[in-house]
Parts: sequence; structure tokens; C-alpha cells
Amino acid sequence: MSKKVYFDYASTTYVSNEVLNEMMPCFNAIYGNANTLHSFGRMAAGVVDRARDRIKNAINAEKANEIYFTSGGTEANNWAIRGIAHAYSSKGKHIIVSQIEHKSILDACAVLEEEGYEVTYLPVDKHGLVDLGQLLHEIKNETTLISIMAVNNEVGTIQNIKTIAKIAHDYGIIFHTDASQAIGNLKIDVKDMEIDAMTITGHKIYGPKGVGCLYLKEGIRIENLIYGGSAERGKRGGTVDVPAVAGFGKAVEVAVRDMAVNAQKMKSVRDYFLKCVHDRIEFVEVNGHPMQKVNTILNLCFEMVDKESLLMLLDLEGIAVSAGSACTSNSLTQSHVLKAMGLEDEIANSSIRFSFGKNLTKEDIDYTVDVLEKSVAKLRSISALTKAGRK
Repeated sequence: MSKKVYFDYASTTYVSNEVLNEMMPCFNAIYGNANTLHSFGRMAAGVVDRARDRIKNAINAEKANEIYFTSGGTEANNWAIRGIAHAYSSKGKHIIVSQIEHKSILDACAVLEEEGYEVTYLPVDKHGLVDLGQLLHEIKNETTLISIMAVNNEVGTIQNIKTIAKIAHDYGIIFHTDASQAIGNLKIDVKDMEIDAMTITGHKIYGPKGVGCLYLKEGIRIENLIYGGSAERGKRGGTVDVPAVAGFGKAVEVAVRDMAVNAQKMKSVRDYFLKCVHDRIEFVEVNGHPMQKVNTILNLCFEMVDKESLLMLLDLEGIAVSAGSACTSNSLTQSHVLKAMGLEDEIANSSIRFSFGKNLTKEDIDYTVDVLEKSVAKLRSISALTKAGRK
């Protein structure tokens, strides 16, 4: 049986033991509804309050009640985009996002456009960075919201969030960032970075799936996305998932606590992997910014190779990688991120994302590079894309 190696941590992670231990009592010992007033409910509410405090401290928020729990990053992004746009529609109906945002942002913007809002989709350069000059050019009196992701989930490029937030505030515009791939990879200080609203999700940082939050600075208005009761201070209806929230709070705390150590390990793992690939496989290019990127994501183009075929060959050998975002990887269409970066179709259709996690070993990498070398050679030998002089 082939070895099993997981290179898709940007898609989701396993739940760590620390997080699991935090969650376990909430399944059968602390089982009250956190919105009830009796002792069982108060115990559950205490767990939720502790998680809220942990996240507040991790991102340096002013108050714990600026943290609103959601079912994950997709809900938080939808809520931020639609909720803020609706709340400030009397000022204007224009928002700005980048072309490489997660689909939960882009699809929410498409709904707003159907409702009569104007959305500007900012271009990025070949490395995936937003053009700040273009941002300034696109701002209007009617602009109410700018949303730019902190770290791109496909190529790992880090945006200049602090600068973008400053530009937004210079024009009286609210700034939101999707930080789903940033927490644990970057120091996030919502005060220093002037962030008004921010999305975080649990399952990217060794926490449970189905839970996330929207940080919303006090004083920022937002229209409800989900109605039905007084949960989350009347802003998000539904019974709080206490075990998930407990695990999420712990996962955020641990991700920030261990960030320096993990960053060094991930850089070492990524650099070793990339060196092995370059030493043994020809015509491999790195997509994304050469320096301004996280250590956990590496997007590689294997020229003259079809990405779907390569993904399947690797999977047959027990190696899990991704052709792009988990929310779009079931589609055979070209990555909207790589397209926005100006990559030719041939390059985009030959690109695979490797994302690194804490469990990867040198043996895992050596095995993966062995399989990669054989798989790429096999696919190139039968490829219609093979160019003269590259056989």
C-alpha cells in the first residue's frame, strides 16, 4: 500500500489534540444552551465567553463583544460584504474588492450587483499584489466598503493590508479583510492595522470545521444576515455551537502562541521541498510573490503537464494536493486567481498548490518528490503540450 501524505492544509487541517481536549467536555458535560439563563446555560456561556476573550486577545481587539461567531469563513464573508453594504446604502452603493478574493466574497458581490450596487474588481500584478494606485483611482464619493484578503489562498501572496486600510480611512471608507489564511501565518493586530471588519475560520488552524467569526469594530453598522433570536447580541440568530466555539477559540490562541516556531518550521519544510523539486524536475515555475508570501503555501507550475492528470496520479500514490481553492477545485475551469495574475492558460492549467502543515516530515517530502518526478515525466512523455526542445 502506498504511503499517505497530505499537502492540502490550506484547504483544511486536522483538529489538534489541544483543541480536541478543549472541545470534549462540551459534548456531554457542558451541554446547556448558551443563550439560556439557568446554571447549565451559564456554564456554556462561560465557555463561549472564554473563546471570545481568546480571539480578542489574539488579534488585539478592543472588546470581546466585537467578536461575532459564525458557521465559518464563508458566512462571515457574506455577512461582511452584504451586511455592511446594506447598512451604509444611504451613503452610497459602491464597493471595491480585488479580483483574487475567495468565491464567498466574489459571489456575495455578484448578488449585490443584482440588487443595483456597483462593484469594482481591482486588478493585481503578476505576483498577485493589488495595485494601490488603481485603488486610489477607483474610490468614489459613493464608496462605502473596501474588502481585500490578507493572504491569498491559492498562491500565498501577502497584501499590504495596513496601507490599504489607511487609504480607506483617509476617504471615510470601511475596510474589511478576509484573514482566513493569515491567522497563524502573520501577526494580525486590528488596531495597528486599522482593520474595521475581519473574517477568521477555524478549520485552517487545526480547529473544527463549521465555525468562524467576524470581527466587527465597535461603531461599525451591519445588517443581519441570519435572523432568529437574540444570539450574538441579536446580530446572528441560531443556537451557539458551544463545542465548536470552544475549539475555535483555543485554535486561534494556539496559532498565535506558536506562530514564530511554526513559521520557522514551515519555511524549512517549504524550502527543502522546493529545492528537491528544482534539483530533480525541469521547467517548474513558482506562482505568486517571490518574497511577500506565507511559508505554508506553494503554487507550482509544471510546464507541459495537465494539472488534473497530475493531481490524480499523485492521489493514486497517496499524495493529496490541490488544483486551487477547495471551494472551486471540483471545477475544471481555470483558476480565477492565476487568470487575474495574467498567467497564460497553459501555465494556469499546469499549476498545482502544495500547502504545508505541522505533521509533514522529511520522509514525506522525499517520497512526494520521487512520485512527482515519475508522474511529471510520464505525463510529459504523452503530452500534446510538449514543446520542441523540451522533450
